[in-house]
Amino acid sequence: MARNRQMKFLRGFTLIEMMITVAIIGILASIAYPSYNEYVLKSRRAAAQADLTELSQWLERQFTANMSYLVNNKAPTLPFSQSPRSGAAHYTISFKGNVTNQNYELLAKPTGAQAKDSCGDLTLTRSGAKTAAKTGCW
Repeated sequence: MARNRQMKFLRGFTLIEMMITVAIIGILASIAYPSYNEYVLKSRRAAAQADLTELSQWLERQFTANMSYLVNNKAPTLPFSQSPRSGAAHYTISFKGNVTNQNYELLAKPTGAQAKDSCGDLTLTRSGAKTAAKTGCW
């Protein structure tokens, strides 16, 4: 009789309750994970956009000092060529096309996991024109 009394107080979770809990967690994770990935892509893209803007300002300072974007009749060497500058690159940064005395276009090309980003390549021109593979990315 004493053992029956103890059994009443020693209750745990049933297998069905545990399965329902695991199913709910799985459903919540399947909804949250894609949103999380989208925010990660968006934050990496914002860093690349900031880097393109910084390089554009660097080039404008070069133009102010030399009255040309060229250095010794050649395209200048960019201070950095990836975004972020340290660690694994999510974008490679370079000139798109030829740099002239009066014109340049910067290109940020997604690499690695960032290549899944639907915005694709980001460009920034001397005039400040910003482009991407789809609208709303800049």
